[in-house]
Amino acid sequence: MKPRKTLIAANWKMYKTVAEAVAFVQSMQDEVGSLDDREVVIAPPYTLLPAVRTAMTRAGFKLAAQNCHWEDQGAYTGEISCAMLQDVGCDGVIIGHSERRHIFGETDAWIQKKLNAAAKWGLMPIVCVGERLQERENGQTFPVVENQLKVALAELAPQPARQLVIAYEPVWAIGTGKTATPGQAQEVHGFIREKLVACFDKDVASSIRILYGGSVKPDNVDALMAEPDIDGLLVGGASLEVASFKRIVQYR
Repeated sequence: MKPRKTLIAANWKMYKTVAEAVAFVQSMQDEVGSLDDREVVIAPPYTLLPAVRTAMTRAGFKLAAQNCHWEDQGAYTGEISCAMLQDVGCDGVIIGHSERRHIFGETDAWIQKKLNAAAKWGLMPIVCVGERLQERENGQTFPVVENQLKVALAELAPQPARQLVIAYEPVWAIGTGKTATPGQAQEVHGFIREKLVACFDKDVASSIRILYGGSVKPDNVDALMAEPDIDGLLVGGASLEVASFKRIVQYR
C-alpha cells in the first residue's frame, strides 16, 4: 500500500450536458460502489457543478472545478471565484492546467494567486506543472518544473499545503496519444517530491499527493500506478466514458 490515498481525477474539459453528466456519475457510482481506499474527483464544466454535486451520493467521490479566479468577487466578466465554487459544493479546483497556461496565457504569478485563493476557501488545489516537447528535448524538464513549483508555492503555508495536490502533466503527452513511460513519470515525480521537501519539510512533503496526467488510458494505468511516487492520475479523454474510467479507477 502507498503511504498516501490514491486520487483519480477526471478532467472533463468542455464536454457533456447536464443530463449526460448526471447519467455518467450515477452509472459510475453504481459500477464501483463506495470507495474507502481511493478517491475519485470529477471536474466538470461550471454549468454542471450543481447537478454533479447532487448526483454524488457515494463515499469517496468528490467534486472539483476546472479553474478559478483569485478574487472573491469583482468586475471580472466570465470568471468564477473560489467563494462561488465552495458555495455550490466543490471540494477542490484544478489550477494551472497546461491548456490554461498555453492557450489562455495564464502565468505562474496568476497560478500562485489562484492557489492562495483556493487555500483561503478550503478547496483542495490540484496544481498542474509540466514541460513542452521542446523543453524536454533540450533537457529543461527539471528547471521548468522547478520554476513552476517555486512560483506557485512561494506563499503557501505548511498547514494548507497538506491539502495540496500536484499534477505532473508533460504537455507533449496531453491529447497526443503519447505517454511518458512509467520510468520517465516516476523520475519527475521523485524530483517534485524532493522540491516539496525543500519548500516545506519532509513531513509535509510526504503528505502531498502527486498525480500523473497525459494520455492516461486503461492499458497504461497499471504500469503507471506501480511507481512509488505516482499517487494518482489526472485523466482527460479516457474519463468521458464510464467503461474506460471505471477501469482506470479500479487499476490493479
